[in-house]
Amino acid sequence: MAEKTPHQNITFPLPEADVTDTGHGYLATPPSGSGPAVIVIQEWWGLTDHIKEVTDRLAAAGFVALAPDLYGGWITHDGDEAGEMMSKLPAEEGARQLAGAADFLLAHEDVTSSTVGAIGFCMGGGFVLALAAQQGEKISAAVPFYGVGQAVPETYTGVRAAVQGHYATQDQMYPEDQARAQEAQIREESGAEVEFFYYEAGHAFHNDENLIGTYDPEKAALAWERSLDFLRKKVV
Repeated sequence: MAEKTPHQNITFPLPEADVTDTGHGYLATPPSGSGPAVIVIQEWWGLTDHIKEVTDRLAAAGFVALAPDLYGGWITHDGDEAGEMMSKLPAEEGARQLAGAADFLLAHEDVTSSTVGAIGFCMGGGFVLALAAQQGEKISAAVPFYGVGQAVPETYTGVRAAVQGHYATQDQMYPEDQARAQEAQIREESGAEVEFFYYEAGHAFHNDENLIGTYDPEKAALAWERSLDFLRKKVV
C-alpha cells in the first residue's frame, strides 16, 4: 500500500507555475560542502530509501545531488500500485518538475558546475532522456539505467549531453533490441557522445531493495563505477 516518503527536505520553484508552483525533493551535499550538480530521478516506486541512498552516495562522491519527488510525497513497494502511480504522472509534468530542479541546482550556492548531470532508473531513466532532450546545454551528462515509461522521447534532436546508458540483456520490460535501437537513434539524431553498456542481467539490476528479484550486486557495482567516472568527467 502507498505510504508517505520520509525523505523530502527541500522545496524549489517550478516553471509555468499555473498548476503546482513548488517542487519537493531530497538534497544531499558532499563532505566538502560544494561540488558539481546531479539530478537523481526515481523509479516508479517513488522517492524510496533506495533513491535516497543513491543520492547520498553521489554526495559522498563529491556531488551536490537532488532527487526530485515526482509523486508528491507518495511511495509504494507494490508493482501494480507503482504502475498506476506512474500512469498518473504526465510526462510533461514530470519534465516540468525536473526543469525546476535543474534551475534550482544551477542557482545553488554550493554548486560549482555550470551544467547539471542526470542519472535515473526505470521510469527515471526515461525522464533522464526527456530532460536532456528538453533542456539542451544545461544538461551535460545523461545516465539512463534501463529507461522506460511515458517520458522516453520520440526524438533526441535536442540532446546536447553526453549519454551513458546501462541496459540489461534479460530485461523483459525493455528488451535489448529496443535498447540498441534507442542507442542508435540517440547517436544519429543528437550527434552527441553516446555509449551504452549491456549487462547479462534483468531489469532493475541496480536496485538493491530487489523488489522484483533481479538485483545483481556485481553488475550494479560495475555500472555504478562507470557512472561515477562519467559524471566526474562530464559535469563541469
